[in-house]
Amino acid sequence: MIDARAALGSALALVLATASAHAETKTLYVGMNGGNFERTYTQAVFPEFEKANDVKIVVVPGTSSEILAKAIAAKDRPQMHVMFLDDGVMIRAAGLGLCEKLKPSDGLAQLEPFARLKDDIAAGIDIGMTGLAYNKKLFDEKGWAVPTSWLDLADPKFKDKVVFQSASVSTFGLHAFLMFNRIKGGNEANVEPGFKAFPDTIGKNVLEYIPNSAKISEMVQTGEAAIFPLTPTAVSTLKEKGIPVEYAQPKEGSVVLMVAECVIANNSEAELAQKLAAYLLSPEAQAKALAAGNIVPSNTTAKATTPVAEQKLATFHGYMKSAITLDWDVINARRPEWNTRWNRMIER
Repeated sequence: MIDARAALGSALALVLATASAHAETKTLYVGMNGGNFERTYTQAVFPEFEKANDVKIVVVPGTSSEILAKAIAAKDRPQMHVMFLDDGVMIRAAGLGLCEKLKPSDGLAQLEPFARLKDDIAAGIDIGMTGLAYNKKLFDEKGWAVPTSWLDLADPKFKDKVVFQSASVSTFGLHAFLMFNRIKGGNEANVEPGFKAFPDTIGKNVLEYIPNSAKISEMVQTGEAAIFPLTPTAVSTLKEKGIPVEYAQPKEGSVVLMVAECVIANNSEAELAQKLAAYLLSPEAQAKALAAGNIVPSNTTAKATTPVAEQKLATFHGYMKSAITLDWDVINARRPEWNTRWNRMIER
C-alpha cells in the first residue's frame, strides 16, 4: 500500500511538473531602435499581445546597423525572433537570408503598397521621412529664416552650427548626403558630385559628426546645434520633452524612411513570432503606436485616436507628397565603398 501511495505521489508530481512546464511563459526577443521606439512599444503596444498570448517580450536595443550585426553573428542559431530595421538595412538583411516570409494577415493586406517588401519578406510598420530640423530658439534669437532647402546646410551663417549624422552608420546622414549629391547632379549610381562638393560646402559648417541622433537634444539646449537632418517624428518627440526644435520640409523633397519588421529565419518560436508580426501590422497596434510615440501607421485603416494625432497624421501625409524614394539595391551594393570614402575623406 505504501509503495502504491508513493507511486501515485510520484506520478502526480510528474503531472504537475509537466503542466507547469507547459504553462511557463515564453519569451520573444525583438531587436529595435532604443529611445522612443523602445518606450512606445514596451509601454503601449506589446502589453496587449503579451497578455493575450502569455508571452514576455524583451527588447534588444540598438541602431539598425547594430541589430543587423547581431542577427548576422547569430544566423545559425538566432537569439532574436523579430527585428525592426530601417528600410535600406532591412533590404540588405533580406538579401542575406535573415528573414522568413511573413504569413498572410489582414494587417499585411491593409498596408500601403510600398510598405510591403518584395515577396512579403518584411513589411513597414512606421512610415517617415528625413528632412531638416532646426533650433527654433536660436533661429528666433538670430532672426534667421526657416530652412527651405538641403543647401541651407551649406549656408555660411551656420558655420560650426551644423550637426550631421555620420553617413557611414546613420540612415539620416546618408539620406542628407544623397540628397545633396542629387542637387549637385549625381544619383545613387554616381556619388562623385556629392563627395567632391561636400568638404568645401556643408563640411565647412559641421561642428560634429555624430553616430546617431541621441546627442541632438543636448546640443540644441546648449545652443551648439542650429540645423541638422531629422524626421518629423523625432522632432515631435523632442518637442514633447520641451526641446525647442521644428521640422522643415526641403523644397527638393524629403527622403522616405520606413522602419520595417521581419520575422528572423529559423528562430526558436516561429509561429509565435509570426503572430506578433501580424499583430504589429494591425490597425489597433499601429493606432496605439501613433498615439503613444508619434509612429506613423503603414496600415491604411489605422485611425488617429486623438485630435492631436489626427493633425500630425494629416501634416505627415502633406509631407509625403514631395518625398523621394531612393534606390536601395544600388545603395546597398555600393555602400561599403562609400563608407570607406566617407570615413577617410569627410570625417578624417
